[in-house]
Amino acid sequence: MPHIIVKLHPGRSEQQKRHLTEEIVKDVIEIAKCEEKSVSVAFEEVAPADWAEKVYKPDILDKHQTLYKKPGYKNPFE
Repeated sequence: MPHIIVKLHPGRSEQQKRHLTEEIVKDVIEIAKCEEKSVSVAFEEVAPADWAEKVYKPDILDKHQTLYKKPGYKNPFE
């Protein structure tokens, strides 16, 4: 613990994903006071056309009570 899942549109290079992973892990270790061996990071690429149904509804709209940073874009279901 913790396991972090980053959902994003396709197109980031492996180098960008590795760099983002390194930065996430550093911050989690420092802030959550855990060991590096306890942290795991996964990436899930979601096509823009699928974002509303596969990410926004289940992870943002339906779980708003657990969301600490809301997106700045308009709710696609309004």
